[in-house]
Amino acid sequence: MLTSLLPVSTIWWREIVRFYRQRSRLFSAIAQPLVFWLLIGSGLSASFQPAGASDTDYLAYFYPGTVVLVLLFTAIFATISVVNDRREGFLQGVLVAPVPRWRIVLGQALGGTTLALLQGVLLLGLAPFAGIRLGVTSVLLTVGMMALLAFGLTNLGLLMAWRMDSTQGFHAIMNLLLIPIWLLSGAFFPSAGAPGWLAWPMRLNPLTYGLAALRKCLYFDTASAGSLGPAWTLSVLITSLFCVLTYVGATLTASSQAE
Repeated sequence: MLTSLLPVSTIWWREIVRFYRQRSRLFSAIAQPLVFWLLIGSGLSASFQPAGASDTDYLAYFYPGTVVLVLLFTAIFATISVVNDRREGFLQGVLVAPVPRWRIVLGQALGGTTLALLQGVLLLGLAPFAGIRLGVTSVLLTVGMMALLAFGLTNLGLLMAWRMDSTQGFHAIMNLLLIPIWLLSGAFFPSAGAPGWLAWPMRLNPLTYGLAALRKCLYFDTASAGSLGPAWTLSVLITSLFCVLTYVGATLTASSQAE
């Protein structure tokens, strides 16, 4: 059992070591979402009121979306290593090893998830400034939901990265895909106040349910914003399904690249 997990743990640890040697990634992954939260949240707080949350300040409403943006940026930075590994020849060495592809992908996904979770937990320290009172239960639920979201987003990044040969192409595809997914997740505005042509894409967006579940976890000890979005059980189920599908897709993509 331990021998079968060795490739997973080795690849996972390699991602942690690489991150430690490139600590500028920590600053860039947190600083940009934080600037978004402070500038956009403060700028719109006086003129925008989220539909269905009359007692919620916009800075508080925007905070969960900022946490998701940190996880999303980390997924981009973590999975771009696949493109670099292919160019440097390391990936070819891994692929010829007698290791099932699902273990390789799992190690990469767990590495990205760990890094995203560490950065997301750091951002939780700013929750009181958003008017969110975090208790022990809400912290545990939030960290668990962040881990689930980070795993799904990292696998989505891997699904794309295993197909790409250049970092420029990877960034272009990820920005074209991930940023609209985040914008239509309810991070800026809830689907309840959106026009019909935007409301339906938001309902079909899996990140909408991940953000809704995260919001409810954050507001477990404060009732106001937790009423926004889909039900918590439905949101967790859809997010879990998103994680499974993206992981299977990344594994199948890695297997096809190895043939």
